[in-house]
Amino acid sequence: MYLVCGEALFDVFASPTALGNRLALEAVAGGSPFNVAVGLRRLGVPAALFTGLSRDYFGQRLRTLLATEGVDTGYLVDFDAPTTLAMVALDATGAPIYDFRGAGCADRLPRIDQLPPLGDDVRGVHLGSYSLVVEPIADTLRTLVERAEGRLISLDPNIRLNVEPSLERWRERIDRLVPRVQLIKASDEDLRLLYPDESQDAVVQRWLAQGCRVVLLTRGGDGASLYRDGTVLSAAAPAITVCDSVGAGDTFQAAVLAWLHEQGADSPAGLEALAGDALQRMLDFACRAAAITCTRRGPDLPHRAELD
Repeated sequence: MYLVCGEALFDVFASPTALGNRLALEAVAGGSPFNVAVGLRRLGVPAALFTGLSRDYFGQRLRTLLATEGVDTGYLVDFDAPTTLAMVALDATGAPIYDFRGAGCADRLPRIDQLPPLGDDVRGVHLGSYSLVVEPIADTLRTLVERAEGRLISLDPNIRLNVEPSLERWRERIDRLVPRVQLIKASDEDLRLLYPDESQDAVVQRWLAQGCRVVLLTRGGDGASLYRDGTVLSAAAPAITVCDSVGAGDTFQAAVLAWLHEQGADSPAGLEALAGDALQRMLDFACRAAAITCTRRGPDLPHRAELD
């Protein structure tokens, strides 16, 4: 089982109506870690989510949705604080623009003393996005990673400057985690934001030198690349009609972890042992999964049968 850690919220999509003084609002459950946990289950992989959930209507709805998808809810922590709402509009390319209402909300509140014990069934831990930088959950997740030594640990920075505008804080938190992580998935946009004075190749090579075994770099419609020990692999993005790209990166992440699970490689040693042709298949699989999500509105991640 993968223990996915981080935020759970509602994305609220706004669109104009025929009446000029009204907007139509559609609330869709999301948050990068929430999406990854759901994506893993839809791909047939056991998964749990560690986050704070509100006791309000939105939080209870998130709990119900997780249970319906088959995500283990035993790692959720209840709070009286409200649920984070992310207001979403789409730009001309279909890319999402976020405005978060999240200060003091439940998904930011889990403390170190609320960390669950990690049983032998937890094969891997995944974390990312703004839970890396907002307190107290940022320190809580750093402690969890320290306790998860020996398990496969994966990281997706998923930078959200409208939650935490300090790039220095993002860099500090991510740089402290990299030596403990075996797998990093990042977008080219993440790297441009985090390290504007370094080439993407230099950042990737630095992460590998610090102990990360595999780095995956996504480039939207230009596909994705995989880096390991001097090896560089690439995969093209499938030709599709894009509806929007909400949840595409989370789908890619879930697909990579699911593929490792299917191959029995969901451990540091298993990842290390994969040959180049296997890594290429993993990369292709993840690109195909992400493309399916891009043909749909919002983070509607694919089921395993859709990828056969």
